[in-house]
Amino acid sequence: MNNQKIMICDDDAGILEVLEMMLEMEGFSVFTENNSTNLLKEVANVRPDLLLMDLWMPVLSGDQLLKTIRITPEFQKLPVIIFSVSVDGKHIAKDAGADDFIAKPFDMDNVANTIRKVLTQYQM
Repeated sequence: MNNQKIMICDDDAGILEVLEMMLEMEGFSVFTENNSTNLLKEVANVRPDLLLMDLWMPVLSGDQLLKTIRITPEFQKLPVIIFSVSVDGKHIAKDAGADDFIAKPFDMDNVANTIRKVLTQYQM
């Protein structure tokens, strides 16, 4: 693996920890952010290859952030995967411009496979 950088944003520390451990075992460099209001600054600093983000977070929701990312020239091509427990999550994520959606509770193999699939699409 070429040590691709994954940024994860979720207000749930437990989910961040599990995803970070799992994705590091898959060979990714992982950066986490639990405060959605800091996310754009962190994305600018880290320049991740992909952003994995919860849909429902306090202050700024994932779809609000994603809409901002999609209209910001330096970030608009950033691959983004949204995850959520929401039954409407897939539809909301797609409308906001997400590249893919993962339902919570998630299967770890599915998370890694979805990330690889989206990263591959962007490398074409």
